[in-house]
Amino acid sequence: MERKKVLKKVTLLGFFVAGLIITFNFSAKLKEGKIVPTESIGLVADELEVNKNVFSLQESFVNVARTVKPAVVQITTEKTVTLRYWDPFGNFGSPFDDFFGRRQPKKKEYKQKRKGLGSGFIIDSSGYILTNNHVVKGVDKIMVKLLDQEKKLEARVIGTDSKTDLALLKIKGRKAFPTVKLGDSDVIRVGEWVTAVGNPFGLEETITVGVISAKGRKGFGISQYEDFIQTDASINPGNSGGPLVNIKGEVIGINTFIIAPSVATGIGFAIPINMAKDVFVQLKEKGKVVRGWLGIVIQPLTESLAKSFGLEKSEGVLVGDVMEKSPAEKAGLKNGDVIVQFNKKVVKNPSELQQIVARTSPGEIVPVKIIREKKKKTLQIKIEEMPADEKVIAETEERRQWRGLQVETITDNLVKRFNLTTEEGVIVSNVEPGSLADEAGIRIGTIIKQIGRKTIRNLSDYSSAIKGVKKNEDVRLFVQEGEHTHFVVLKGEEEKQKQ
Repeated sequence: MERKKVLKKVTLLGFFVAGLIITFNFSAKLKEGKIVPTESIGLVADELEVNKNVFSLQESFVNVARTVKPAVVQITTEKTVTLRYWDPFGNFGSPFDDFFGRRQPKKKEYKQKRKGLGSGFIIDSSGYILTNNHVVKGVDKIMVKLLDQEKKLEARVIGTDSKTDLALLKIKGRKAFPTVKLGDSDVIRVGEWVTAVGNPFGLEETITVGVISAKGRKGFGISQYEDFIQTDASINPGNSGGPLVNIKGEVIGINTFIIAPSVATGIGFAIPINMAKDVFVQLKEKGKVVRGWLGIVIQPLTESLAKSFGLEKSEGVLVGDVMEKSPAEKAGLKNGDVIVQFNKKVVKNPSELQQIVARTSPGEIVPVKIIREKKKKTLQIKIEEMPADEKVIAETEERRQWRGLQVETITDNLVKRFNLTTEEGVIVSNVEPGSLADEAGIRIGTIIKQIGRKTIRNLSDYSSAIKGVKKNEDVRLFVQEGEHTHFVVLKGEEEKQKQ
C-alpha cells in the first residue's frame, strides 16, 4: 500500500517536471518568434507596427530640433523714444502769477529705451539672417544670440522689404555659421507635419509641433503681397521671423503673425519660403527689392460687375483706375478694361496679377490681353520699376479723394459689415471732418449710385464721373443709406470758400 503511494507521487512529480519543461520550451520559442498563439498574431503585429511608426515619427522631430536649432537666432532690439508730459507745478514766475491764475503747466520730455524681441535664422554661412521686417523696423540697435554662445553679436540691416514683411541682417564673428536647409513651399500639402522654432516670450530655442492647416491665405493687410501658410503649431510673441520647418528639417516658411488669442487659438501664419528666396537674393545683392510696376488700381470682377459690363464670365481682373504717367497709361490701358492675360499667362484674380507683374523685370515689354467694350484687344506694355511706397500711396489717395470723400469697391466683406442689399455703386470709406462731403451729410457706409446724370456701378465709373466735374461746380449725388435712397448736393470747392 505504501509502495503504491510512493509510485503515485513519483508519477505526479514526473508529469509536473515534464509540464515545466514543455512550458519553458514553449515560452522560449514564443520569445524567439517561432510560436505565436493564433488569436494573438494580429494584435502583436499591430502593436509592433504602431510602436515602430511612433518611434520613427518621434525621431523625426528630434532630428529636426537637432539640425535646425543651431541656425535659429534670438533677436533683441533697442529703440530710444521721447516721451512728453505736462508738469502741473512747472513754470513758476512772478508771485502774482498764481494769484491772477496765470501759472501755466510746463511741458517736459524724457527719453526711454524700449526693447523688442524676435527670431530669425541663418540662411548663409557668412552670417546672413532672414527675419521679419516688423521685428527690426525703426530700431536703433539689433543684437543676435546664437544657441551655442552666451555673448550676443551686433547685427546690421542689409535691406528690408515692407511689401513682404521681410528683412535681411548680417552678423560677424565666425568663419562659418551653421545654416538651415531651404525647402520648396510650392509643393507642401495641407495636413503635413510642421515644426515652429523660435524664442516665444524670450524662451530660447522653443520647438512647437503642428500641421499645415491651409495655404494661400490673404486679405489680412499685414503686407502688400500675401500668400500665407496657416498652421496650428503654436506661435507666440517672440516667434516672429523664426522658421517653419517640415518633417525633413527643411524651412518652408517664416513665422509672421497670429490671430489674437482673445479671438482664436492655434491659428498662426507664415510667409512661404519660395517668396523669401527671391527677396533674399535681391536684398543681398542690391539692398532693396526691385519689382515690376503697371500703375493701376485693380479689383475683382464679380458676377454683378461682369454683367454690368456685358460680359458672360467673371474671369479676369477689372481695372478701377489708371495712374498718370504710368506704364499702363502710356500703353493705353483704361478704366473699365478687364485684364484676362498678362505675358501669355491667364489671370484669374487681383492677387495673381499683382504677383506676376511684381516678378516681371523692369524694362521688359509684355503683351497684355484685355476685354474692352466686349471686344478682345492686346496691348504691349513696357514694365517700369515700382516706385517707393510713399509715392504710390500719395498718388493713389490723391486720385481717390474728392471733396473730402474716400470710396472703395463694394466687396463681400463690406456687404456683410454694412448689411448692404446691393453690390452696385461705390461705398464711402472715409469722410474728412468739416469737408464739403461732411457738410452735405454724407457718412461712412453711404453708397454713391449716381453723380450728376452718370450712373455709378463701380470704381471705374466713379473715377470717370468725378473727372468730369469742374472744381467750383455744384453736383447732385444720388445715394443710398440702408434701405433708403435720396439726393444730396455736393457744393463746389470755391463755393465753400465764399461762405
